[in-house]
Amino acid sequence: MEKNVMKESLVVGQSATRRWVIDEGRTIGILGPESRVYATPYLVYDLETTCREFLLEHLAPGEDTVGTRVEMDHAAPTPLGMWVDITVTVAAVEGRAVTLAFTAADALDRVASGRHSRFVVDVEKTRERLMAKARKAGL
Repeated sequence: MEKNVMKESLVVGQSATRRWVIDEGRTIGILGPESRVYATPYLVYDLETTCREFLLEHLAPGEDTVGTRVEMDHAAPTPLGMWVDITVTVAAVEGRAVTLAFTAADALDRVASGRHSRFVVDVEKTRERLMAKARKAGL
């Protein structure tokens, strides 16, 4: 028998915003060191972290989420030293699957928008599956 998934507090339309300061570690300098900008892979990391932290408030003990899909338009650069607000909004909840719409904006532009899907997992069962896979791979 499957235990309860999530608390009933997670509903479509709920949202959360987290501000990220764009430090050097979140940037890429393809155009030279004086033109460092927020790198797309770090934007994705910050998006996933924002979503996960928001969803943790609505999960039962022993549950967490894993990312399963990211659809993103990264539309504007954000220079080193600026901040970006990532706002996530629950778009759908279907069993263990949660889809969130998001926007990212700095002080001047909409930086990115899209959707991110996450799946609620039982932490212990997931850990067991990962360890079994590592053993099978000889790790």
